[in-house]
Amino acid sequence: MITTLQPTLLWKWFDKICSIPHPSYHENTLAEFIVDWAKGKGFYAERDEAGNVLIRKPATAGMENAQPVALQAHLDMVPQANEDTQHNFETDPIQPYIEGEWVTAKGTTLGADNGIGMASTLAILDSDDLVHPDLEVLLTMTEEAGMEGAIGLRANWLTSEVMINTDTEENGEIYIGCAGGENGDLTIPVEWKTNHYEHTYKLVLKGLRGGHSGCDIHTGRASAIKTLVRFLANLQQKQPQFSFSLSDIRGGSVRNAIPREAFATISFNGDVTVLTQAVAEFESLLKTELALVEPNLTFFIEKGENAVQVFSESTTMKVIHLLNVLPNGVIRNSDVVENVVESSLSLGVLKTTEQSIKGTILVRSLIDSGTDYINSLLLSLTSLSDATITFSGRYPGWEPHAETPILSLTKDIYAELLGYPPEIKVIHAGLECGLLKKIYPALDFISIGPTIVNAHSPDEKVHIPAVQTYWQLLTKILASMPKK
Repeated sequence: MITTLQPTLLWKWFDKICSIPHPSYHENTLAEFIVDWAKGKGFYAERDEAGNVLIRKPATAGMENAQPVALQAHLDMVPQANEDTQHNFETDPIQPYIEGEWVTAKGTTLGADNGIGMASTLAILDSDDLVHPDLEVLLTMTEEAGMEGAIGLRANWLTSEVMINTDTEENGEIYIGCAGGENGDLTIPVEWKTNHYEHTYKLVLKGLRGGHSGCDIHTGRASAIKTLVRFLANLQQKQPQFSFSLSDIRGGSVRNAIPREAFATISFNGDVTVLTQAVAEFESLLKTELALVEPNLTFFIEKGENAVQVFSESTTMKVIHLLNVLPNGVIRNSDVVENVVESSLSLGVLKTTEQSIKGTILVRSLIDSGTDYINSLLLSLTSLSDATITFSGRYPGWEPHAETPILSLTKDIYAELLGYPPEIKVIHAGLECGLLKKIYPALDFISIGPTIVNAHSPDEKVHIPAVQTYWQLLTKILASMPKK
């Protein structure tokens, strides 16, 4: 039981959070539970027009004149499950368990991103013996699917002078900046024809690691969608006598995760062994190329029922070629911040509908011009075919500032706990700080958190000792806040 871990209050709250389903767009039940609990404790608790939760707790004795602090986390989690795991994220609780020094979940994402941060804020509200100034806890809606809560946050609601974001995922690091981003919605029209082919088979690529499409984009982890399309392009180019048509292609499930699985259904005439041999050779190639980064990948075919309709030959060719040349991954590294990606994009979701192929792309960059450049690439690419792309949900990055009072205080306390100086970093992922800073420009921000690995994938886990260090850091910061 994770409730036996230390600090007890934090893990008790994380266990409760896991028990209440809260994937993006379905976190309202959790939000209402928290508001009802806070009101029961006698705290100010309210929700704004976007559904965000704000809770206030008065300062403890002797801290009334200290700078007030806002603690911030997001309410939702990324819903990802292994293919062999039956889990309804809207109704089923997450099942956390202890594995050595880590907490992970049975077959699904754990939701430590950002559930551990949220649990820490609620544990501080729940505690009767921690020292702290006037506190505000802000819990935002639908961060993982477009930062909708932060975009719609009510102005003139918060009164704090400092905000601590709890969405960082590495012990010993303090984040002071992050990438902005924008969604790109790709549409490739489909022309259908009656299926006169003899055979239909489903191509299955799975077992890839996936992960966070910002934090893990530089690791070389393969995109299942792009890898499957690479095979289809090779099949067209190296086996021109093997004529086939697609009737379905799909992969990924959320915009901000690297796709772990992809599937395509093809129909063809002739010798099936041509396909089986090509699949076996490609799997062998991938296992050699990606032996270290993707050790568990599998690629195989399954006999399928003959589809009534398939894509026309021209649509099949267009879809494969367009997706094959679609840029994906790191576009440029930062010149300003060492070992940080400046600009990237990831095709997170692909699906076939009655009229078209739909793709969801997440563009990220530390600078606006980087986002503009990638968008220009995508517009140029789609203009070469009859595909289209539209952009939406743009959110700003968080511009770093090298020295602020809250950063100096956090560095000193962290160094004391760690025995060495913490690293000051900028992350190639979307934290809400940029959006919140836009609405509350006078706030000073830092972002901290414990070590969480493989976020946005079913391999997600959080390091138990790092949670303890994070808790000590957070509570010591609050107890050390200077006077107003």
